[in-house]
Amino acid sequence: MQYKSDIEIAQSVQMKPIKEIAGSLGINEIDIDLYGNYKCKVDYNIMESMKDKKDGKLILVTAINPTPAGEGKTTTTVGLGDALHRLGKKVVIALREPSLGPVFGVKGGAAGGGYAQVVPMEDINLHFTGDLHAIGAANNLLAAMLDNHIYQGNELGIDVRKITWKRCVDMNDRQLRFIVNGLNGRTNGVPREDGFDITVASEIMAILCLSKNIVDLKERLRKIVVGYTKDDKPVTAGDLKAEGALAALLKDALKPNLVQTLEHTPAFVHGGPFANIAHGCNSLIATRMALKLGDYVVTEAGFGADLGAEKFLDIKCRIAGFRPSVVVIVATVRALKHHGGALKENLANEDLAALEKGIPNLLKHIENVTVKFGLPAVVAINRFPTDSEAELKFVEEKCKELGVNVALSEVWAKGGEGGIKLAEEVMRLAEEGKSSFRFIYEDDMPLKQKIEAIAREVYGADGVEFAPSVLKELAKLESYGFGSYPVCMAKTQYSLSDDPKKLGWPKGFKISIRSVKVSAGAGFIVALTGEIMTMPGLPKVPAAEKIDVDASGVISGLF
Repeated sequence: MQYKSDIEIAQSVQMKPIKEIAGSLGINEIDIDLYGNYKCKVDYNIMESMKDKKDGKLILVTAINPTPAGEGKTTTTVGLGDALHRLGKKVVIALREPSLGPVFGVKGGAAGGGYAQVVPMEDINLHFTGDLHAIGAANNLLAAMLDNHIYQGNELGIDVRKITWKRCVDMNDRQLRFIVNGLNGRTNGVPREDGFDITVASEIMAILCLSKNIVDLKERLRKIVVGYTKDDKPVTAGDLKAEGALAALLKDALKPNLVQTLEHTPAFVHGGPFANIAHGCNSLIATRMALKLGDYVVTEAGFGADLGAEKFLDIKCRIAGFRPSVVVIVATVRALKHHGGALKENLANEDLAALEKGIPNLLKHIENVTVKFGLPAVVAINRFPTDSEAELKFVEEKCKELGVNVALSEVWAKGGEGGIKLAEEVMRLAEEGKSSFRFIYEDDMPLKQKIEAIAREVYGADGVEFAPSVLKELAKLESYGFGSYPVCMAKTQYSLSDDPKKLGWPKGFKISIRSVKVSAGAGFIVALTGEIMTMPGLPKVPAAEKIDVDASGVISGLF
């Protein structure tokens, strides 16, 4: 059977004018900035008039550890939103913006798939409304002001060996991970080692996504630590008098982007920090606005529940005061068989032995959500035609042993219609209101203990191995007053451990922390584990090779 590609499906559906979508939420035309007919930005100042309005119910969609077989988390998020919409609920979807790095690399975009997509998908996956360009410009302006300060006499006494602020570009480019700049004479700057991060790993992306308003944005920008003096005192963007200019570049990017699904459900797509090297959630402003505008808000957190969901709950919910009503854990039979050792070319074959070996990965994520965080959960099995009845029944029985129901999701093929059973279970759990949400660690715990709590409780590790330099850095960060910050773990997405080859539910491992750094503006400490990198590289055959545009300007090959 010949299936249409995602982009062919998206291009075949007639979108409604975005003014009509905004109007369905009660947003006045004067409060939107149009970017063509089908996307707009919404003025965050409308929040003031809704401050006393009751919030809708927040539904978090997460997943097992991702595999090459695919899980379909964003697709499920979009399809669930459409299904709730079909059931008569006022629904708003809240997603992250894609990064160009994965779009042209290997992971793909972030607009969903099949008949459960947000559109216009080409725009969303490429330049969209320019938010990521604005973040990159602000990041690099700060880098330029920092190096210029050093060149012009270095009044602050910055130690060029202790600069922590990197430049960024929204592309997978391993060649830029480590560079030397300022070469070829005094007029070209001060020579030093440097490097690039991908834009979605920039602290400014995290700041944009965690800011409550423009005033909060400026205050967070002012706190960014860019390096240290020769006597080890932190130097901030405020010391460089940079926060005003940075905020000016970001003032429009701070406004949430409104688009629609193929079934015309409203969707905010705003902010896109990576989940394996940042906190992996869409913007606080967009989520908060959605909660005021909808009865149900369906949002997602990046990668598996050990990364995106943990950070959504321990960082975003802590900062914003959000409390999810239900968590949806997405899995596929194919992916679980991969976790059990089945080869990718054999995943279409029934293999109960591999499924039994791989399903502990799902069970650990269920335990984390329901026991560790105290939240009601449902497992969404993103169904494939090759899934056997015996395999589906096995998954259902194992989940029920933990008190969690399974709902088969066919939203990729059927859109919202294929998510009705999932939506009904989500509504049932949300209306029951049995959430007893709690954090994994408390604010006043030492940073070392916060890292150990995540590793032990969420990952199932036996302990944590800290490099001696890390222990010194943690003590230093606490002496600077950063000890109350939450921790953002930078870890591989492919495993509960920090070794991407350890699939399923690994046992008897320790998490290795090789370095830590403060994101003082974002308000968290980043702990880097294993071999995780903040600038990805392209694969041997990048997706960019298959993307094209014809004489009429129609894009093809974009998934």
